[in-house]
Amino acid sequence: MQQKSLDLITAAILVGGKSRRMGVDKAFLEFEGAPLFERVLGVCREAFSRVILVGDRPERFARYALPIHPDIYPGSALGGLYSGLLHAGTPYIFATACDVPFPSLAVILHLASLREGYDVVVPSGAEGFEPLFAIYSRNCLEPMRRLLDHGNFCIFDFYPEVKVRYVPMEELVSLAGGAKAFFNVNTPDQFARASRKEIP
Repeated sequence: MQQKSLDLITAAILVGGKSRRMGVDKAFLEFEGAPLFERVLGVCREAFSRVILVGDRPERFARYALPIHPDIYPGSALGGLYSGLLHAGTPYIFATACDVPFPSLAVILHLASLREGYDVVVPSGAEGFEPLFAIYSRNCLEPMRRLLDHGNFCIFDFYPEVKVRYVPMEELVSLAGGAKAFFNVNTPDQFARASRKEIP
């Protein structure tokens, strides 16, 4: 994919989670020699020329010298997506959580390549959607805002109002790292499984 095309996309890494189930800040858990956040950041920088952070802890990420935007609607992933999209300055974002041990550059680039004519490009498998490893266009802002204003924080609920490209897992698992790109760690047990490579 040409870099000029990728310049239309900003990587928005959501860093506002409270890590309640983990008990410690999972963004900075050491995994294979680097904090989880740095693994995600490295892949995003490979794919896109612009990276922003979305969350309410600027002091934790100040050393990375990246733009960081507070959640306009705090407390939900949908609010993080909205804030990232609003501040991105590009027609699209690639949104990801900061706790993904195995982010796949090949999967990210494939999702980005499918965006033409769509407002959302989201992986879809037997366990549901992967909305925090997906592409969103600015056309999503208004339907997102309506949900948030009504106290509805379910990301999927605005999908019927926009054009969505659902990407079946079968289309992604053959790509490098595709089989485990969506595994994230919310609990100590999940982190231990990732460390042992016990990923489905």
